[in-house]
Amino acid sequence: MKKLLKYITLPIVSGIFLTGCKQEFLDTKPLDKASSVDTWKDPALSEAFVTGLYSGLGQGGFDEQMLASLTDEAVFTHPSRGINVINEAVLNPSNLGWVNVNYRWGKDGSKNDMYGRIRHANLALENLRTATFEDVNGLKKRLQGETHFLRAFYYHQLVRYYGAVPIIDKSYKLDDDFSINRNTWDECVTFIIKDCDSAITELKDKSMPDGKANEIAAMALKARMLLYAASDLHDIPTAKAKSATIAAYSKPEFLGSPAGDRAARWKAAKDAAKAIMDKIPGRGYKLDLAAPVSPADGKMNYVSLSMGGASKAPGLDDTKKEILFGRFFTSAREEGGMQMGLYNGPNGYHNWAGNSPIQELVDDYEMMDGTKFSWSNATQKAAPYKNRDPRLYATVLYDGADWKPRDKASGNVDPVSQIQVGRYDLGGGKFIDGLDTRSSSIENWNGSWTGYYMRKFIDPDPNLVDNNARQTVPWPFFRYTEIVFNYIEACIELGEDLEARTWLNRIRFRAGMPAITESGAALKARYQNERRVELAYEDHRYHDARRWMIAPTTLGRPINYINVVGTLKAGATPPSPYRFDESKYTYTYTPTPGALESRKWDDKMYFRPIPLDEMNTNTKLVQNPGY
Repeated sequence: MKKLLKYITLPIVSGIFLTGCKQEFLDTKPLDKASSVDTWKDPALSEAFVTGLYSGLGQGGFDEQMLASLTDEAVFTHPSRGINVINEAVLNPSNLGWVNVNYRWGKDGSKNDMYGRIRHANLALENLRTATFEDVNGLKKRLQGETHFLRAFYYHQLVRYYGAVPIIDKSYKLDDDFSINRNTWDECVTFIIKDCDSAITELKDKSMPDGKANEIAAMALKARMLLYAASDLHDIPTAKAKSATIAAYSKPEFLGSPAGDRAARWKAAKDAAKAIMDKIPGRGYKLDLAAPVSPADGKMNYVSLSMGGASKAPGLDDTKKEILFGRFFTSAREEGGMQMGLYNGPNGYHNWAGNSPIQELVDDYEMMDGTKFSWSNATQKAAPYKNRDPRLYATVLYDGADWKPRDKASGNVDPVSQIQVGRYDLGGGKFIDGLDTRSSSIENWNGSWTGYYMRKFIDPDPNLVDNNARQTVPWPFFRYTEIVFNYIEACIELGEDLEARTWLNRIRFRAGMPAITESGAALKARYQNERRVELAYEDHRYHDARRWMIAPTTLGRPINYINVVGTLKAGATPPSPYRFDESKYTYTYTPTPGALESRKWDDKMYFRPIPLDEMNTNTKLVQNPGY
């Protein structure tokens, strides 16, 4: 009877067996759950538990609200989402603003905080050491490697936002003391690197499916963490010299390394990046060029990189090999991360315009000859989207840019499929607002305030126009080009300018841009801008601007939108329906102060505050500076 009751539903049992089988009833197990004891006896259940740890990665960076909108890349179109709390520097321990739900500390508004993920990783590591399932093909070692990687990844997210945090490497029990001090920054870095090294060993040469941790992913995380550890914000003598707030903080060891050989830290970062480049040479997409490709090829190369090889649009290469660790999506599932077109596309296409590019990002794309764009240059001001870095055209949709065919629900209002974000002269003193403005005749809401729309990561397939269409573009947690950038940065800091220029120019050649020749501080500035435009919308700028300590002049500056007006030339007849036409119109482009946010910088913003609830729960915690 005990065996029978394992397969009998509760209503039947409770209605029939009321006396002699009570003990057997209590021994039954739920069919939708596995006990902790059984989990580690069964290889499939053990693997399922570790696979569940990946849920902490969420949608990657493909949320409706993107980290780009906390930077000088974008502004979020829809107010009252907590983003202004950060961008206007009013963040405090009881007013936490917005942060990606998967990267929060404690009672930050989410039950799925980082320490929840870390606790499950600790449980997995503890139980895998004593698991009794048959270890076929080294499964136990592989699961340990995946878990070490994920625990390291979640800790690296915490320290990127908060500085040093308490390191917890065991699963707490109910009667444990939950009060714990913050570890030092150096201890946190050491712990993360140790987990990465364990993962590298345990996953060595193992072939893993897309989206699963592998040896190279662990090496990439190690390289990134070592780069951060060497950076200005985490070198306390440098940070104190640049920030009075940090200089006055009584616990600088929570923010970075108070002493030690900084050159050795840069050397460690360089070696970690080079180890990947040496192990998988040729994995970088078209990084073997000796001269720039054409502008058209440069744009296509960048579109291909952004699509991750997932798009079926004609002419796009399979570039999945560029992604070292990513969040992949399949057409069989309907996930939020598959709706970048809906979240960010033009309202004239029935999309939401969420994370709209700002003028500061557009301005930082160079001219095709490698010189800076300038509004003081009359020729450039008259045609700001001509002869620019091809990556601009693959990242931003601007007035007159070619895009997908619109649906015909509003009639044949745009037969040429171009973005319209300006006001256009119809003659006789009448003007019409573009189809992608906030006064659009298609939708007069969800329009961009900035005059720009995000194009990167939106599949250009003309069949994916409907606002409910889902794409399968992967999110790149780590890609080969980031590793090359890390190597370049470390080389620059170590004075190895020739090596840095060689690799930096390879990235530029792929985009169709000419070689740079600078050295020293000028090379560093060119590198920082190159990293900015190449990795736009990939969650790097928020952290880069802070670790370089350039946030006061970048993230904290007022932002600008663009005002576009098309005026009919003398004797010209306006096209009907309107289309971009320089033979008929004179277009003027005027940068205009942004209206949604009053951005400013406060040095406390270098680190997020520890939430007040956490401070009250754990009285051993010491708050970050400025809060």
